[in-house]
Amino acid sequence: MAEITFSPSWIGFAAAMLTTAAFAPQAIQAWRSRSTRDVSLAMFTLMVSGIILWLFYGILINDLPLILANAVTLMLAGAILVAKIRFR
Repeated sequence: MAEITFSPSWIGFAAAMLTTAAFAPQAIQAWRSRSTRDVSLAMFTLMVSGIILWLFYGILINDLPLILANAVTLMLAGAILVAKIRFR
């Protein structure tokens, strides 16, 4: 029987999945309702900027959990930001 070895990357992947998935309901809601009245433009502009930096950081240090999580999160948060600007 193969032994399962703990890897800190598992924690990174789990954190990445949860924090990335957290943006999905808001992105879906914004595009379905065509309303982003309660979404802060300043907050999502800052968030998307930070996500871009985290993505570049992950690429620079070659950290797969950071790269994958921030690439997907950038798409979701970016969709919310685009919806906010488009559905004013």
